[in-house]
Amino acid sequence: MDIKYKIPFALTVLVVALAGCSSNKIKVEEVKPNPLPKLVQSKTLVPVFTHSVSATSAKDPLRLQMDVENGVIFTVDPKGEVSAFRGKDRLWQKKISKSGLSAGVEAGEGMLITGNEKGQIFALDQATGEQKWTAQLAGAVLAPSLIQSGRVVTVSNDGTVYGHDLATGQQLWTYNLPNVQFSLRGMAKPVALDAQTAIIASANAYVYALDILSGVPRMQRRVAVSDGRSDIQRLNDIDGDPVIAGQFLVTTSFQGQVTVTDLATQQVIWSEDSSSIRRPEVAGNAVFVAGADGKITAYEITTGQELWQNDSLLNRKLSNPVMLGQDLVVGDYEGALHLINPANGELTGRAKTSGEVRSLRVVDNQLYVSTQKGAFSVWQNR
Repeated sequence: MDIKYKIPFALTVLVVALAGCSSNKIKVEEVKPNPLPKLVQSKTLVPVFTHSVSATSAKDPLRLQMDVENGVIFTVDPKGEVSAFRGKDRLWQKKISKSGLSAGVEAGEGMLITGNEKGQIFALDQATGEQKWTAQLAGAVLAPSLIQSGRVVTVSNDGTVYGHDLATGQQLWTYNLPNVQFSLRGMAKPVALDAQTAIIASANAYVYALDILSGVPRMQRRVAVSDGRSDIQRLNDIDGDPVIAGQFLVTTSFQGQVTVTDLATQQVIWSEDSSSIRRPEVAGNAVFVAGADGKITAYEITTGQELWQNDSLLNRKLSNPVMLGQDLVVGDYEGALHLINPANGELTGRAKTSGEVRSLRVVDNQLYVSTQKGAFSVWQNR
């Protein structure tokens, strides 16, 4: 029987830091985050929606996220509730899981999908919150599903990809990712390449293109490598969601690389060393990456040339970067939302939410923020 070990990111960093230390006399200094940089604030953000849910574990925080469709915002509570809001008005609230919820909510085609650590996924009607069906998977659900073409595509934390019928919940297919004994606890969300193809990222630094209707693989490609000596040092997970930008697929990996792959030829165009568990951002000709060490780097998308690097936020546990209008935004462990000039990497402004920022999204030019303390908020440029 294969035994898989899922390791929280914070513990992994500590183990990697201690690797190779053979004497108990060697002290590993605690890595301290950079103090909040001083700046002349020329820009800021204003909140237009706030909602609080239960906090997740500070030692092993979940990467929960909201979703929105047709102007209705959907949130999940780790204690098992799903809510719908239009503006500040709550439309409905439903308790759906006594075992809590561990995955962000996905909205699409009139339905909502979320999941829990027991491997259950739940389908709700967007308009009423009525539960339409539930399905049991083999592993914990820690990333949102993908709703596409009448299908629900979900990756469980044991490395199995599932395809369910959106209307009935019938399981239509499964695809098993390669077994990896050690990996980080968490998965990247499935991403739609087109109406019939989903991109799946794995713990062994491969990406797969699966047919949404049948689960048949159309492509597999390794996009990162790690040269560590031990099993822990060779961890090479892709936990940040892949990004599709025209013909390019952009991925990041832990202890690996940021990589751009040409989807037409299925060949890697360039790859640069960078350790990140966050989704990269692509805007214009630039790829933006928030590294595990807190460095933010911009690369030219066709060549991999470094355009700039900002190291003023070192060790501040940065979130994924996103583009909001003309500004690059990234969150940190203290709840600061940093505005950055995407042309040169300079900090231009700051706003503040509550708790470590775990997920940023931009929908219709508004910033959707989720934190470890359970603060859900939507912001826009002032």
